[in-house]
Amino acid sequence: MSTERFVVHLPVVADNLDTARRYARVITRAVSFLGNIDRTETTVSYEDDQGVHHRIFCDRLLGNGRRCTGRAGHPGDC
Repeated sequence: MSTERFVVHLPVVADNLDTARRYARVITRAVSFLGNIDRTETTVSYEDDQGVHHRIFCDRLLGNGRRCTGRAGHPGDC
């Protein structure tokens, strides 16, 4: 049996994009205990513009084969 990747869309109501990003970080961290959540791929989009995704986590590839879990666009090195 092979595994596949899926995207789960969870609509939220927020005052602005920054608040929606904060919700996404909190939700992603809350379910990360499941182990099969790829939290570095988390994005947010406007309901009426779902083709434009805003990254939540940095996701830069680090030297050890892992990915940076800092906020997207964070200052400095990972």
